Amino acid sequence: MYKTMQNADEFESLTWTTDAKVKYKNIPYFVRSKARQRIEQLAVASGSDTITAEIVEKARVEFGQ
Repeated sequence: MYKTMQNADEFESLTWTTDAKVKYKNIPYFVRSKARQRIEQLAVASGSDTITAEIVEKARVEFGQ
């Protein structure tokens, strides 16, 4: 899925909680960019402007880790 200009603006307005950042840093570096895209998509889809540890965990489960 490609980001449209509108979607890019939505992603730029997202904030990350400290716990979410910690969980994100535990994701292997070689899949982080893909994981970040999915995490951001999940946050936007849920109507949240804050990425929480729960959203990061949901993405992790989807990736099967």
